[in-house]
Amino acid sequence: MSERISLRQLDYFVAAAEAGTLTGAAELLYVSPSAVSAGIGELEHRVGVQLLLRARAKGLTLTAAGRLFLPQAKALLASSEQLRASVQEMGRRPTGRLVIGCFTTLAPFLVPWLLAEFPFAHPGVTLDFVEGSATTLQRLLRDGRCEVALLYGVDVDDGIAFDRLHSVQPHVLLPQHHPLADRDSVRLSDLAGLDMVMLDVPPSRRYFSDLLTRAGIAPVVRHSTSSFEVVRGLVARGAGYSLLIQRPALNVSYEGRAVQVRRIADEVAPLDVGLARLEGAHVTQRAAAFASFCRAGVARAPWTGAAAAHGAPQG
Repeated sequence: MSERISLRQLDYFVAAAEAGTLTGAAELLYVSPSAVSAGIGELEHRVGVQLLLRARAKGLTLTAAGRLFLPQAKALLASSEQLRASVQEMGRRPTGRLVIGCFTTLAPFLVPWLLAEFPFAHPGVTLDFVEGSATTLQRLLRDGRCEVALLYGVDVDDGIAFDRLHSVQPHVLLPQHHPLADRDSVRLSDLAGLDMVMLDVPPSRRYFSDLLTRAGIAPVVRHSTSSFEVVRGLVARGAGYSLLIQRPALNVSYEGRAVQVRRIADEVAPLDVGLARLEGAHVTQRAAAFASFCRAGVARAPWTGAAAAHGAPQG
């Protein structure tokens, strides 16, 4: 039976490749340079090829085989660390700080509820949050600045896993005395040529523009803003109609002016709301607990689009 590669040998090789010298690798690993050299020698013997060239003046240089082997060695070490963390978490209640991301227009509806309710189910977890556009949240996931993020299932990048929680339908927002406000529902074709107030937070603008374009409508965008409440305030002042997803409990702007919410009469595909995470990343016990909590409760949370669609009170 052939001798197997050890994690210690891989550690020595990766550290040496990144440090560029045996001394530098030894300092990183708190061992002697001779131990690093011996470990790399054993590894090269196991794989049957030279991985590093040693030169007194230039330090260590990866061979062609070493360049191919380095990313695989890193992946094996990362997998072993994930396995260790998973085993340590078994049988323990989730603890620690969990940073979640939330899409900016979803945040007012979900974050206060989550911060208040999640600790009852998992008192050992300290929940914190960041908010932003879909682009920002996916960057934060890749950077490791949040573990999971609540967002819409639109423009989800490669390498980001998306777990659907529930679906919502867009609606038309109109000024109180708009001619279309006396209807129970509005066809998208009825909006042709009318001024629009556009919510401009990626991916909202592209989603709503595509929705109108598929109906043969070229949106006439009079104003655009990244603020959900500025959209509602401008509509309440008669600046135009808008298309939105989330619906607050009260159909009034910050000024107290009324807005009218109308269902879209056209057949419009629902928009998914879900949890995003970085593919391949270790899922901590606290992140798994949060995902389970969301699957059980987000669709029924107060003032979500799903709750409103199923008869939750609207103020």
